[in-house]
Amino acid sequence: MSTRGQQYIILKEGSEESRGREAQKNNISAAKLIAEVVRTSLGPRGMDKMLVDSMGDVTITNDGATMLKELDIQHPAAKMMVEISKATDNEVGDGTTSAVILAGALLEKAEELISNEVHPIVIVDGYYDAAEKAQKVLEEAAEKIDPTGRPDLLKVANTSMVTKLVSGDAPYLSTVVVDAILFIAEKAEGGFKVDIDNVKVEKKPGGAITDSGLIKGIVLDKEVVHSGMPKRIEEAKIALVNSALEIEKTEFTAEIRINDPQQMQQFMDEETSILRGMVGKVKDAGANVLICQKGIDDMAQTFLAKAGILAVRRVKESDMSKLAKATGARIVTNLDDLTEKDLGYAKLAEERKLEDDKWVFIEGCKNPKAVTILIRGGTQRIVDEAERALHDALMVTKDVVELPAIVAGGGAPEEEVSVQVRAWAQKLSGRKQLAALKFADAMESIPLTLAENAGMDSIDTQVELRARHGKGDKWYGIDALSGKVVDVYAKSVVEPLAVKLQILRAATEAASMLLRIDDVIAATKMKAPPMPPGGGGGMGGMPPMG
Repeated sequence: MSTRGQQYIILKEGSEESRGREAQKNNISAAKLIAEVVRTSLGPRGMDKMLVDSMGDVTITNDGATMLKELDIQHPAAKMMVEISKATDNEVGDGTTSAVILAGALLEKAEELISNEVHPIVIVDGYYDAAEKAQKVLEEAAEKIDPTGRPDLLKVANTSMVTKLVSGDAPYLSTVVVDAILFIAEKAEGGFKVDIDNVKVEKKPGGAITDSGLIKGIVLDKEVVHSGMPKRIEEAKIALVNSALEIEKTEFTAEIRINDPQQMQQFMDEETSILRGMVGKVKDAGANVLICQKGIDDMAQTFLAKAGILAVRRVKESDMSKLAKATGARIVTNLDDLTEKDLGYAKLAEERKLEDDKWVFIEGCKNPKAVTILIRGGTQRIVDEAERALHDALMVTKDVVELPAIVAGGGAPEEEVSVQVRAWAQKLSGRKQLAALKFADAMESIPLTLAENAGMDSIDTQVELRARHGKGDKWYGIDALSGKVVDVYAKSVVEPLAVKLQILRAATEAASMLLRIDDVIAATKMKAPPMPPGGGGGMGGMPPMG
């Protein structure tokens, strides 16, 4: 940098800077490229991506968030697009691809305005106003439903999975998802609250997708600790213990001097008696199943086996709390405190062989507030993609239970927003009107992408959609499977209002943030200091060792 012929070095040597129009152009191009990557995977006719990481591990998916997470993206503007997909995934679980496509479309339309000398801040203001209007349009158009009404929840879960690899089994998996959510939903002030962590998802390759199912209880990927223990217990009374059934070691080094064999025997008898006492406490409480978070001594295992108690050790803390919710047990830290009141109940506790592993199933709980979905499938990759599909379906069902309002899918709500925002923008004055009109155009990117992916003609589709929505047919959208513009709500293709609002917010905020940037300064990476001749030197100022 120089002023009046004098030069000042402010930035570190090797730093790069791009300013003004060039910086904006670079950022917009990078963000549009990311939108282009996920574009072809939108909708039931969307394609999958095969991602191979640096270790050679392969992921096959059409889940937007997973795709962008797996890509090693360097450009800072492109990273922001990844962030909106992550935020949408965490918040509502679905709509990650739509959020990225919409953000890319908003930036593309803004680029046209910038090239016509419209200031970026004016565009940002216009976008925010249009997004506010769009939110009102969606809220007014949405259909209110019963948060525990199975038919509507099934439609939502099914719509979410129809676009995935498991679409053929979507009707069956939807029932699994809806049952799981209804079990764990808890009444809260003014509605329902759903903690998705109370649905444990376990996956095991082998069998068909339809072998997947819901277990009214918890599956532990552990086996029974001792071969002499029962492998199946009906009417299980379950003790959850957070302390080890072992003799505690002293914290400091101790030495015991034994002078004759009798003392040795006494010492061993004492240890045995302590362990027998521990097992006795479990038995006296009336438990016939013991789930322990810590270790169980070999001797204690033998005593438990003799007492006919099925025991599992080293169970994760998260699984312990889920077991407590599922069975109604209380986690006990001190065995002395264990009483019959602390025990949980399940109809069945059983060790089963799944492929090469043995897992313990605790099922048939009366009113489980934590449940397990066990996913089966032909290969590991199919099981992984089924898990991603189930995650999205669980999240959208949770969204509808918490905010009981739905809109049609198939790009219908986006087209409705586009038409209404375009009409509203005509009343605006100044350049803000141009931004609002471009916002309306960008909203059409969702139905048009769905149409393109289904092999439909985008211009004919756009004309027909605009005509339908102009007549007030608010739920007309793309039926990708038949390749026609139809009333998608009547076809039971529905999505949560919460997802649409999140897509709108995330895309508008990301596009606005990138438009406000007019200077990108990239510092160079730190270089490693040169090695002294001869390779190995020690620490600075110290003589070489040895």
